[in-house]
Amino acid sequence: MHGGAWMLYSVFLDQRLVCFAVLLFFIPVGGDYCPPSCLCARESGTVTCRGGEHPGVPGAIPDWASTLILRGNNLTTLPRWAFCPSGARRPLVTLSLSHNGIRVIEPHAFQGLTSLLVLDLSHNRLVSISPGVFSGLLELRSLNFNQSLAPLAAVQLVNALSGAEHLRSLHRLDLAGNHLTSVPLGIHMSNLHTLVLTNNSIQTVGRDHVATLYQRPRMRIYLSLNPFWCGCELEAFCSWLRNSSQVPDVGALVCSGPGARQGVRLEHLQEEELGCADQDLEAVSYVFLGLVLALIGVVFLMVLYLNRGGIKRWLNNIREACRDQMEVYHYRYEQDSDPRLANVAV
Repeated sequence: MHGGAWMLYSVFLDQRLVCFAVLLFFIPVGGDYCPPSCLCARESGTVTCRGGEHPGVPGAIPDWASTLILRGNNLTTLPRWAFCPSGARRPLVTLSLSHNGIRVIEPHAFQGLTSLLVLDLSHNRLVSISPGVFSGLLELRSLNFNQSLAPLAAVQLVNALSGAEHLRSLHRLDLAGNHLTSVPLGIHMSNLHTLVLTNNSIQTVGRDHVATLYQRPRMRIYLSLNPFWCGCELEAFCSWLRNSSQVPDVGALVCSGPGARQGVRLEHLQEEELGCADQDLEAVSYVFLGLVLALIGVVFLMVLYLNRGGIKRWLNNIREACRDQMEVYHYRYEQDSDPRLANVAV
């Protein structure tokens, strides 16, 4: 190679090395890389990804991130180990997945998030929640499903929570705006302090649910914006409301019907206003009528038994009389059917 050509090649090679060194200096290595189209704030430990450009969970989440916000994306499905694909644990404390159109959450989707305290799944369109979805969330304190559940998903969620014994640290559960028709008190979580059920479709709270509420005096339950039907079935619940401080929004609980009770606050309703006394009296009346009819029946059977001999003779006499009468009819029939016998009779 000529001397001039070699000199040009050396200059070109040096420039490439300099550029490569600059890139190594400015591009973070390891877990410091910020995913594309995301905003990373290392000072607060927050990674925010918005705007629909992420069809799945970003894979290159920095190791220093304690808060991950995915909002307005098109996730649709949260697969197994969605946030820890390599199987390693991730030190997230807050995970917000609202407004992402999530429909399906597969088992162990949050596996590896052993430090997670807050999980927000509000404003999604969930139709399927697997039984083992909360596996591994040992430290979870707050769970939000506000306006996210289809009817079947609501049932699946209650089943998943009922079987999630490891959620022993859960303090707050938000199920507002999901068209629930009953209070999901089958969730066996002794540390649950706050249950939000506002803006659902709950019309009544039965005696069995009231008994469960008596057993959980530490729990606070929010029930405003539900269409309570103030009939006799609500008597036990109204009585509990008047003697309990477990419903912070009790002043906003009003009747949706029937009739004149519409708009009346539940805590002001008395037993006589619910019509329970009339129903109890009617029930007692039916019971008394049944007892009287049963007594009459027993007396009638006793009379029949004591007069069984006379009744038997009376029945025999009637049978003999009927037999004689039938013989007369038979004789006359034979005469009418034989003309010769008819002439003899004349």
